[in-house]
Amino acid sequence: MSEEILINITPPETRVAVIENGVLQELFIERENQKGLVGNIYKGEVCRVLPGMQAAFVDIGLERAAYLHLSDFSRKELKSKGSEQIEHYLREGQTLVVQVTKDPLGTKGARLTTEISIPSRFQVYMPFANTSGVSQRIECSTERNRLRACIERFQENHQNGGFIARTAAECIEEFMLVTDMTFLSKLWDGISEKINTADVKTLIHEDLSLSIRVLRDVYKDGIERIRVDSHETHKKLIEFAAAFLPEIVSVIELYAGECPLFDIYNVEDEITRALERKVNLKSGGHLIFDQTEAMTTVDVNTGGYVGGRNLEETIFKTNLEATKTIPRQLRLRNLGGIIIIDFIDMQREEHKKQVLDALQRNLDKDHAKNKITEVSVLGLVEMTRKRTRESLEHILCEPCSACGGRGVLKTPESMCLEIFREIIREVRQYNVQTILVLASHEVVEMLLDEEADMLAELELFLDVQIKFRSESEYNQEQYDVVLL
Repeated sequence: MSEEILINITPPETRVAVIENGVLQELFIERENQKGLVGNIYKGEVCRVLPGMQAAFVDIGLERAAYLHLSDFSRKELKSKGSEQIEHYLREGQTLVVQVTKDPLGTKGARLTTEISIPSRFQVYMPFANTSGVSQRIECSTERNRLRACIERFQENHQNGGFIARTAAECIEEFMLVTDMTFLSKLWDGISEKINTADVKTLIHEDLSLSIRVLRDVYKDGIERIRVDSHETHKKLIEFAAAFLPEIVSVIELYAGECPLFDIYNVEDEITRALERKVNLKSGGHLIFDQTEAMTTVDVNTGGYVGGRNLEETIFKTNLEATKTIPRQLRLRNLGGIIIIDFIDMQREEHKKQVLDALQRNLDKDHAKNKITEVSVLGLVEMTRKRTRESLEHILCEPCSACGGRGVLKTPESMCLEIFREIIREVRQYNVQTILVLASHEVVEMLLDEEADMLAELELFLDVQIKFRSESEYNQEQYDVVLL
């Protein structure tokens, strides 16, 4: 399987595309005025404690106060006090060092933790932890024991805190792991000094830029090349890789072609399609994605697919194809939280199991933590996917000014009847002889054509003259009734 990473840089925006076998699998976008906050460390001030929710709001200098739940306290702190009451840990006005674990989403503020963690290529350092560990994705028991022993040897002669060996640490030589841990220890020493001198409600430590985070978090063995279309960013990536990841310097390339970088694999077209509700399957079936505040729903349909010897086989093949497309779309659209998948109803238990197994296998490729359940009695599969940043739709789009984000508009007929009711309301309240109605072209046209008889009766009944004027800037639901 060929894989590569494309990094597109423009002054206000950085975009990163992860390509597998020529197909876009994942997209990261960071804008200068909307930088992600995950990983940032702040010196905050508790502005409100909520015992009923076992949570608190912390002012870290952002537009909205951030949210800190008792379950997000460091384990060391929870163990030392042994209390399950938030008021035993926090009080209003208290200064607190916190780290962002989730960006502000919609109307919600950022989510915080006091369990500080600082990642590097091979390790994650947790200065307030008592224990260390190894990524669960490293399955070989011999390798797990080797990594754990390496961490223990380092900790014997160094400061407190815990390390977690990341998946990338597998089979890495010990001297490189020690170098990594030494770097994290020194970085924390610098952060600690800033904490002691910084003002309240200020940023203490900012995570790396998106382009460099890609080298640290997204790059993995097997990626053939990383192409970037900016001389300045290319230089920074080479410098970072030379210092921390010398083995990948050779795969970082400067792209200077005339064709835009993202056009090589039709990434722009894929982004456009990722904003649509409907996703076509190769067999002729299709998926419908609906994103709401509470959850995301995915509906699987056979559509025009009529292949197979019988209906059950057709349904089974469509559902199997959907298990490949859904995980990719979840990654590409960055959909998180609760996700409900409505597979086409299957009668055979064996088919249900195969579909669930296929879905899990494809979800295992996702770096975001996820969990799926068995098929419910209603034929639904419930799953969760960890969400730390805004979805692609929320980054690139805004609610429609015409429908307010509902996705539908009232019909011209509905608007005509609404205007009639408003005219009756105005005439009964005020003594007028003439009324001017301002509305969209479609509504005015229907009023003067299909609703002309009703309009004549209304004028006779109310003893008023009703005039109309079409407004090109009005959408279908906008109108004004003016008393003359």
